[in-house]
Amino acid sequence: VQLQASGGGLVQAGGSLRLSCAASGGTFSTYSMAWFRQAPGKEREFVAAVRWSNSNTIYTDSVKGRFTITRDNAKNTVYLAMNNLKPEDTASYYCAATRTVWGQLRQQSQYIYWGQGTLVTVSS
Repeated sequence: VQLQASGGGLVQAGGSLRLSCAASGGTFSTYSMAWFRQAPGKEREFVAAVRWSNSNTIYTDSVKGRFTITRDNAKNTVYLAMNNLKPEDTASYYCAATRTVWGQLRQQSQYIYWGQGTLVTVSS
């Protein structure tokens, strides 16, 4: 499976962006999908995930109520809508695919395929 992330850019604090991740080369609907991010000088961290079977979602606490992950299996694409962006959201955002169980969706070691990252910069 190949993953291509896009949609990053420069935005002012309080603004919005929508990231997209297009998948090819596999059966997208059978993978749970997630977004991770890595800020400069920091480790990569989990942001959000959407389950393959019922589209249930989970989020890290810092983005709850601001970010929304969705998937469109007909388009083989997962999205991350980001609202009320804050400077601390500045990072490279990576999409990833897994077939792990629900309880391990936050664990990046469980993800098999990764996109190349798209940079989000939030200015204050």
